[in-house]
Amino acid sequence: MSNEVKNYDDSQIQVLEGLEAVRKRPGMYIGTTSLRGLHHLVFEIVDNSIDEALAGECDCITVTIWPDNSVSVQDDGRGIPSGLNEKLGKPTLEVVYTVLHAGGKFGGGGYKIAGGLHGVGASVVNALSEWVEVENCRDGERYTERFEKGAVARPFMHEGSSDGRHGLYVRFKPDPTIFEETVFDYDILLTRMREQSFLNAGVKIILKDEREGQEREEVLHYEGGIVSFIEYLNNEKRGTPIHPQVIYMKGEEDGSIAEVAMQYNDSYNETIISFANNMATIEGGTHETGFKNALTKAINDYAKKAGVIKPDDKGLSGDDVREGLVAIISVKLTDAQFESQTKAKLGNSEMRRLTDKIVSAKLEEFFEENPAVGKIIIEKAMAANRAREAARKARELIRRKSALDSSPLPGKLADCNEREARLTEVYLVEGDSAGGSAKNCRDSRFQAILPLRGKVLNVEKARLDKVYSNTSLIPIIQALGCGIGEDFNIEKLRYGKIIIMADADVDGSHIRVLLLTFFFRHMRGLIENGNIYLAQPPLYKVHKGKQLRYAFSEEEKDKYVEELGTKGVESERYKGLGEMDPEQLWETTMNPETRTLLKVTVEDAIACDEIFSVLMGDMVEPRREFIEKNAKFVENLDI
Repeated sequence: MSNEVKNYDDSQIQVLEGLEAVRKRPGMYIGTTSLRGLHHLVFEIVDNSIDEALAGECDCITVTIWPDNSVSVQDDGRGIPSGLNEKLGKPTLEVVYTVLHAGGKFGGGGYKIAGGLHGVGASVVNALSEWVEVENCRDGERYTERFEKGAVARPFMHEGSSDGRHGLYVRFKPDPTIFEETVFDYDILLTRMREQSFLNAGVKIILKDEREGQEREEVLHYEGGIVSFIEYLNNEKRGTPIHPQVIYMKGEEDGSIAEVAMQYNDSYNETIISFANNMATIEGGTHETGFKNALTKAINDYAKKAGVIKPDDKGLSGDDVREGLVAIISVKLTDAQFESQTKAKLGNSEMRRLTDKIVSAKLEEFFEENPAVGKIIIEKAMAANRAREAARKARELIRRKSALDSSPLPGKLADCNEREARLTEVYLVEGDSAGGSAKNCRDSRFQAILPLRGKVLNVEKARLDKVYSNTSLIPIIQALGCGIGEDFNIEKLRYGKIIIMADADVDGSHIRVLLLTFFFRHMRGLIENGNIYLAQPPLYKVHKGKQLRYAFSEEEKDKYVEELGTKGVESERYKGLGEMDPEQLWETTMNPETRTLLKVTVEDAIACDEIFSVLMGDMVEPRREFIEKNAKFVENLDI
């Protein structure tokens, strides 16, 4: 027994006071200290202003990124009550910003519906910020207070008249000792602010960037609410609508409200985005379940009524009826039950019943009044059903071949010796030449090599049956062993790391995007679990005599040329992985001690879905706009 265990006694029990617990374990409150957690701070403050809008007390919210990378949020709501908290003997504003679980959302009547359910948002932002300044305009008076790292730095003060202003102004700067990155991304904030504007019809949200060289402003104001949201998502984003009108449904029961907007397009993907009290429930929940059940039943009932499906037939599956669907589900309820502070999944059972009831009744009514639209939707679902049946047969054929074959793994796969998945990695390599070099230089104990065969299919434009019959994707599916689509099971994954290794040029970038599209659409769990990586082969070899450097960018090449001295220095641009001999490929790209890998993550599934639709879909203009807008992030492409 170690000394540490022997010495475990009462003195080792720590009690964290006040906001110290938040600073000690920030991940418990905001999920992560990465870029996602950084932006979560802004969302927490904005959510409080949105709650004022839900209460009918706020019309305009202004979010500003300042040159020092601090952020301010200003609303025209009621402000925070300005008196003393009787229990703690402190100003209410100070209590809100320094005491966990303190707020007006615990049944006191201040808010009927609120997204900031747990009452920790403001205090957590305060705890994780280098400083926070608050200006509170309430009942014609103005009050201020400043905090630093969660503690009061300048006490609560009455500053006099508010000159007719009302509402709250909060400005904070995240603590760089806590966050991995403290530079805010305008586009991440814009995506969330746009969502909030759609979800709260009539509320104006202004997003400003005051940083030098990045000055811009966006005014978000949508009277159409989630119907406008659907139009925004479908117009030049996910696909071309196959029926003109957005189907809108709304209902209320026992003080809870559910509204749904939906429209089908000509793509093969489904996009269902759900919210509860304006919080994006990225993991779904009861409201999504109720919607999906009702949608499947309503379309099957109408198809049988129209004679397209016989009464005794199996009917259309949920996947069939959701192909090409873009839907927004937004519920508002008094006692929202989320699984965590990040509010990823709704748990209220009554919301399943409410959404089911509303969608069942409204869709039946809609189909009766719009039989032409009903026919279009059924035809699309039937086509999806036929493709899914073809995919099932192709999938079973692969399974039968695997069962009969003593070696079900693809023939070109050079497998590794290690059998414990978490210790292994497989390289998906562009081309036979690079694949041969990789096989020659790999560490066969834990590294497997799979050369890619033929052109990788763009799955954004293909149904599942085409995926299962594609000669470039079948070897990948077989090698990974975890299945795709409805068969996906990450427990069966054969490799801990899946590394895409392609040339450092435009063609290589295209191959990477094609593979990432495939993983995102059909094996998203691999990305969410952190199994997908991008290899980073060098762009240049810089050498002088026996001195050799590998450069991964133009700037790095210039730096090495300067270090070695311009006289007698040569730099060569690699045209592809096949130009490297095995030793060079190992040293630069495959040796765990010296290589650089980029892990692929999904920070915002909604934004990723949109990007893949734009980049890999049929519509040219949105793709051109995206490339032009983001060209600043791509340097020195050798086109």
